[in-house]
Amino acid sequence: MDRRENKRRAEKVEAAEPRNKLPSPASLLPTDPALYSGSFPFYGRPSELGCFSLDAQRQYHGDAQALRYYSPPPTNDQGPHFDLRDGYPDRYQPRDEEVQEGLDHLLRWLLDHRGKLEGGPGWLAGAIVTWRGHLTKLLTTPYEQQEGWQLAASRFQGTLYLSEVETPAARAQRLARPPLLRELMYMGYKFEQYMCADKPGSSPDPSGEVNTNVAFCSVLRSRLGNHRLLFSGEVDCTDPRAPSTQPPACYVELKTSKEMHRPGHWRSFYRHKLLKWWAQSFLLGVPNVVAGFRNPEGFVCSLKTFPTMEMFEYVRNDRDGWNPSVCMNFCAAFLSFAQNTVVQDDPRLVHLFSWEPGSPVTVSKHRDAPYAFLPTWYMEAMTQDLPSAPKTPSPKD
Repeated sequence: MDRRENKRRAEKVEAAEPRNKLPSPASLLPTDPALYSGSFPFYGRPSELGCFSLDAQRQYHGDAQALRYYSPPPTNDQGPHFDLRDGYPDRYQPRDEEVQEGLDHLLRWLLDHRGKLEGGPGWLAGAIVTWRGHLTKLLTTPYEQQEGWQLAASRFQGTLYLSEVETPAARAQRLARPPLLRELMYMGYKFEQYMCADKPGSSPDPSGEVNTNVAFCSVLRSRLGNHRLLFSGEVDCTDPRAPSTQPPACYVELKTSKEMHRPGHWRSFYRHKLLKWWAQSFLLGVPNVVAGFRNPEGFVCSLKTFPTMEMFEYVRNDRDGWNPSVCMNFCAAFLSFAQNTVVQDDPRLVHLFSWEPGSPVTVSKHRDAPYAFLPTWYMEAMTQDLPSAPKTPSPKD
C-alpha cells in the first residue's frame, strides 16, 4: 500500500472521530455477574439532606410543594377499577424530552445548600454527585440484556460528577416510540393520580391534567464501600400513616404492570421488572413499592405491595434470578473504576463511560462540547463562592 493510500485512510479515520476526542485510556471493566458474587458490600442507610420541586413549567423550587400524599382506595372485593386511559391524550402534558437537563436541578440544590452540608466542603470534595436513576442503571448492568448506557464523568474541586448521556440507540427509540408505548407511559402517571392526594387526609382527584413536568425530588447522602454519595431521585409520594414519618422511610413508590395469570409470566416479572424496582427503591431507602395490575382494557383491577427488602425472596431459588450482592458489588467496582480513571480536576475534561450488553465498560476522553455537562453558572458560583445560583441560567450555559 503506498503512502498516499495510508494518508487517505488516516484522514478517513480522523473524520469519523468527534473533533474534541482525546487519546483514550486503555482500560475496560467487565460486567459478568460471576465476577461480582462476593458478600454484600457496605451500603449506609440513605439519609435525606433536603428536597426540591419542579412545577408544571419545569421550574425549580427549593421546597416540597410538589410532594403528594399516599391515599389508597378502601379495600373491597371488587378491586379498585381505575381507568388508566381516562384523560388520554386530552389531559396530558408530557415533559419535553428533547431538553437534556443533565444534573442542573441537583446542582442548583447543591449550590443553595453547600454551606450547610455536614462534614463541610471537605465532605463534598471526596464525594460522587449524580442522579439515583444513573446508579439504578449501574446496579442492573450485570443482568441487563437489551439497553446499553453512557455516563459522562468530570472532576471539579475534588468532586466526581456523573451525568447520563442519551445513547444514539436510545434517542432513535425515543423518537420512534410507538403510540401504544406512549399510552402505557401515560397510564403509569395516571395511576399515581388515582393513588395520591395533594394534602394529607384528602382524597385523590383524577379529573385533572397529568403533567409530567411536575416532580418532587429527595436529595440524599449515603456510602457504598468507601464511596461517599450525594444523589437525588424523584419520589412519588409520602405515606402520612407510615410507621416512621422520617424520610425516606415514609416514601412510597408506585408502579403499574400488566395482569399475569401464568407462572411463566410471574417468573419473568420477578427476574426483570422486580430487579429494576428493587434497585430504584433500595438505593433511595424507599421501603415499599405499591403495584397496580392492569387488565388488557387498561383498568387496574388489583393492588399489591412489594416491600423492597423482601423482593429478592422471589428469585432467591431461581437459577436465572438476580442477586443484590452482584448488583451492589458491580456498582462499587464501577465507582472505583471511575474514581481511578478520572484523576484530572478539570470540568472541561470528560471521560465517557460506555456500555453495551455482552461487552465490558469502555472509556473515551473528550474535551468541551458536546459532552461537557457542568454549567458555567455552577462552576463560576462554586469558584467565587457566591451565595446562590442565578434564577434563570441562560440557554448557552
